[in-house]
Amino acid sequence: MRPKHLYLGLCVAGTLLPYSQFIPFLRQHGLDLRLFFDQLFASRISGFFGLDVIVSSLVVWVLVSVDGRRYGVNGLWAPILALLTVGVSLGLPLFLYLREGRLERSAS
Repeated sequence: MRPKHLYLGLCVAGTLLPYSQFIPFLRQHGLDLRLFFDQLFASRISGFFGLDVIVSSLVVWVLVSVDGRRYGVNGLWAPILALLTVGVSLGLPLFLYLREGRLERSAS
């Protein structure tokens, strides 16, 4: 399997899996940000994962900005939008998919 196809598959999984937990929360509570953050940091372990994802999101934002420009990747807005609407689980593989496409075009 080519990396580009693997990244695309990870985009699908990275959207469906987190949203399988988030959509039921939205149905039950609406967009209650206070409750969202209360639950996110309800324990040390959930806080660990929450902070890890927040820091990882910042790292991906920098990666998209720096490497995206370095490699001349088009559509850098898409991984940033993915970070904001889904998270790292979509933003990172989407950027890698776009970068892989750019690298393939450069090699041809």
